[in-house]
Amino acid sequence: MAELIARFGPYGWGVHEPGAALLRAVVGQQIGNAQARARFARLEAEGFLDLEKMVAAGPERLRQLPASWRRSSSRTRTRARTLLGVAELGRSGVLAGLDLMSDQEVRALVLPVFGIGPWTADMLLIFGLGRLDVWPVTDLGLRVGVAMSYPEEQPLALGERFAPYRSAAAWYFWNLADQNQRVKLNKP
Repeated sequence: MAELIARFGPYGWGVHEPGAALLRAVVGQQIGNAQARARFARLEAEGFLDLEKMVAAGPERLRQLPASWRRSSSRTRTRARTLLGVAELGRSGVLAGLDLMSDQEVRALVLPVFGIGPWTADMLLIFGLGRLDVWPVTDLGLRVGVAMSYPEEQPLALGERFAPYRSAAAWYFWNLADQNQRVKLNKP
């Protein structure tokens, strides 16, 4: 870990308003960071960070968003349904009080929303609430970074070593995995 800290410097990430963080997580499910940023920028450009506007737009309008979402019509319907579920949760006012809840309470609140699983809840905890002790063991980037640094370790067990700063450790592993991916993409 000392090598990663020396390479990437002090850990840190932007903490977003919980509704925006949850939307970012939903659009980032099962895709790379660059594609997730592009999709989120499209949501933002359409004004859909205003959850009332998103609900008013409805599922048909959401399905018309980025062409890359249309590879699978069922995936597009699922993503639109999940985005609307997040918007409804935000409209209910529940997201405003998340910072007062424990990690378990936050998970219990968001996991029943269609299309939100443990990974999405973890991203909300880290990037929407700034929680320092979240270990998103299902994240592919985390698993790649762990395998590069600790090839003999199992990611779940390794996470215990970094408590109560597992989110910070994850940040280093994500940076390592991202750097490795950029190197692969830039090779002739």
